[in-house]
Amino acid sequence: MADETKFSGADLLIDALQANGLHNIYGVVGIPVTDFARLAQIKGMKYYGFRREDSAVDAAAAAGFLTGKPGLALTVSAPGFLNGIAALAQATENCFPLIMISGSSDRHIIDLNRGDYEGMDQYNIAKPFCKAAYRVDRAQDMGLAVARAIRTAVSGRPGGVYLDLPAATITDMATKEETAIYKLVDPAPKQLPSDEAIDRAVELLKNAKRPLILLGKGAAYARSEDEVKELVEETDIPFLPMSMAKGLLPDTHKSSAVAARSLSLNNADVVFLIGARLNWMLSNGESPLFAEDVKFIQADIDATEFDSNREISAPLQGDIKSVLEKLVPAVKKAGVHAPQDWLGRIEQDVEKNDAKFSARIKASFTAPKFGYYGTIEPINQLFQKHPDTYLVSEGANTLDIGRDLINMNLPRHRIDTGTWGVMGIGLGYAIAAAVETGKHVIALDGDSAFGFDGMEMSTICRYNLPITVVVVNNGGIYNGMDKVVPDQPGPTQLNDNAHYEYLSKAFGGNSYFVTNHDEMVKALNEAYESGKPSLINAQIAPTMGKESGHIGNLNPKLDLNPKDNL
Repeated sequence: MADETKFSGADLLIDALQANGLHNIYGVVGIPVTDFARLAQIKGMKYYGFRREDSAVDAAAAAGFLTGKPGLALTVSAPGFLNGIAALAQATENCFPLIMISGSSDRHIIDLNRGDYEGMDQYNIAKPFCKAAYRVDRAQDMGLAVARAIRTAVSGRPGGVYLDLPAATITDMATKEETAIYKLVDPAPKQLPSDEAIDRAVELLKNAKRPLILLGKGAAYARSEDEVKELVEETDIPFLPMSMAKGLLPDTHKSSAVAARSLSLNNADVVFLIGARLNWMLSNGESPLFAEDVKFIQADIDATEFDSNREISAPLQGDIKSVLEKLVPAVKKAGVHAPQDWLGRIEQDVEKNDAKFSARIKASFTAPKFGYYGTIEPINQLFQKHPDTYLVSEGANTLDIGRDLINMNLPRHRIDTGTWGVMGIGLGYAIAAAVETGKHVIALDGDSAFGFDGMEMSTICRYNLPITVVVVNNGGIYNGMDKVVPDQPGPTQLNDNAHYEYLSKAFGGNSYFVTNHDEMVKALNEAYESGKPSLINAQIAPTMGKESGHIGNLNPKLDLNPKDNL
């Protein structure tokens, strides 16, 4: 005889999530989801409460990237939902699997626009900002809703999914037999390229005079480090990692062309894109960054990515790991190897640039003005001693210089602002990295970036997470010297004498204020060894930092001569 016991929609949703191995929720509660979060805790899930919804959704997105399973975010209705939308959209753009669940108002009031508390048609608003949106109107549909959401989030190109949860559905009742909760079978099936596609790619690599491999975060997400290593070490083809692909191979690997980036990109005749997109971060594949006659091989799970900016001579559609599992044996059989004269050119450029860089770093330790190098190089030294540490980074100059200075040795250990370059992801991403991995995390923030989500120090301290936040404070967006009108602060000016470390102290964390390299080394090591929530406020000179970091060309310049603007 069938069990006729009925359960609430909230009960059934939690059961469906747990049946599929999803146990952590990042969120902000209130009407109508407060008891949902409490019930999730009672039933064995972990709930991490944030101070703003965008940070919570960012955390869930980072969890998705790190685990390969969709991260779970929970928000309240209307304003809370809208706060989370930017992070949902960013997760989709970054290809991070995520399910954002938001409580919503009663449909019969919303659909007739009768004026409900926090009334908003969230389901339709969310659609343009995610891979898919689903609304659950009956408790008995919870199993199906979770199955749809998970498969959508992780299959093909990963991304964000919105799950609309009306208040009435939370308390609606259904039996487990009606609900049909189940664990998905193969939610992200393998996809392999054709033999013809493999042959085209091998032929291009075999005949290349100046081949180059470009690694993107898609290769990191795919957990393809073993295949990438075999490809590089079999062929000696130089490689360049995009920022979140750093660590797929150690930055110190002999085939790394990071220190010869301009030379290798400008002169390559065949470029193999592995989980990387020819978007703005690679000048859309255009010259002068790339040669006019360069040929591209591209491995991507989404065929619409091919030819999006440049002709792709050898498209390889499939999930990255399966593509490489099929390609690498073919490359080995064909005897593909990078020409020695090309390797020699890159090696010379690497040695020359490394020598310049090392001298610049060394000089920074005793420079009259404390700056980025003196602050960030100690973090690099810490990572070489403790490679299984996670790095989250955001800012303009802080992000750019940190990317160049900090060598990564392990895959998926660096997360940053991603495709859109959005600020305010730092502490949310850091919290997820600490929760999902149990490892120590360094969150490296510019002072402007820290301002977007600094109150999440409360969250870090409340859950006693091993996160050290480093705020590089030059007193402004880009720098603290902007003042175009004498009697008011400039548009990019902040506070060069701010004591951000007090925010950590306010919630029970460790706090440090440093003004030189030696103090930074001491504070960083103390904070790391403590394993406790910590914040280091590194006050550097306000003159340090340039407009927009490495992408000042994207910031239009206007005539600011007062005589011309009266």
